[in-house]
Amino acid sequence: MAAGWLDGRSSRAPDALRRRVYRHLADVDARATDDPTPEALAQAGRGALDQVLAHTGDRSVALDLLAADALVTLALLAQAQRTPARLASFAAEVLRAGMADA
Repeated sequence: MAAGWLDGRSSRAPDALRRRVYRHLADVDARATDDPTPEALAQAGRGALDQVLAHTGDRSVALDLLAADALVTLALLAQAQRTPARLASFAAEVLRAGMADA
């Protein structure tokens, strides 16, 4: 994927959501914001979801929930673009990792 991949896929999202996505990704890998790996995106999505689960019932984490959804979606898109034949197994890995942490 080319530099700026994430910018190109998130340019139409609301600024607050974009900032939250970038923050969660930077928590995983500060160098990943231009050309994130599917694994980094998935890990950032899990981190965002962990933040939501730590504040159950607290509306202040609604943006983190949206960011988690966006990051996992972007992880699957990145994987599909990099290695389409591995998309199903990658998606299963992401699901298993999420279930193991729950």
